[in-house]
Amino acid sequence: MEGINFIAIDFEKATSQRSSICEAGICVVRNGKVVETRSWLVRPENNQYNYWNTQIHGISARDTANAPEFPIVWNEICKYLADIPILVAHNAGFDMSCIRSALLLHNIPKPNIQYYCTLQAARRIYNFSCNKLNALCDHFEISYDAHHRAGNDAEMCARLFLQELKDNGWSTPEEMDFCRGDL
Repeated sequence: MEGINFIAIDFEKATSQRSSICEAGICVVRNGKVVETRSWLVRPENNQYNYWNTQIHGISARDTANAPEFPIVWNEICKYLADIPILVAHNAGFDMSCIRSALLLHNIPKPNIQYYCTLQAARRIYNFSCNKLNALCDHFEISYDAHHRAGNDAEMCARLFLQELKDNGWSTPEEMDFCRGDL
């Protein structure tokens, strides 16, 4: 998969607010190979958490009390995006809305970035009864550690996207225009 370069991204939230990012994860793919996976705990505004969100991902105010706020983490992510300005996410509408909301909250300009959605791709190219990230990874025997942790989910998403490209004989993400958007 020479020439396939993208960054899979995932966020976990502290509350129902899309801007309440408490963890960000990325998985960098260069020439069709996973080369790096990173995650950052993020201190959400007022470090407030909803009980139900914590039940999903296990992150609490204690975990993020000394974590950097979104602008610092976003600056780190942008260093990767400078080289590869293509994002991939599972249910990208959610993750892109988290980015937009956090950028707006912190008065950060929105970069010009394209994204692709592995969920939209799966719904179009496969005929599975369930298209959740973990279910698709189980089906394709894509191993993972803890679902609903941002770094793990980003890597799961990256490996799923590579599977989708391979299964359809596509050599570039641009061939998947049906699941593309702009941040």
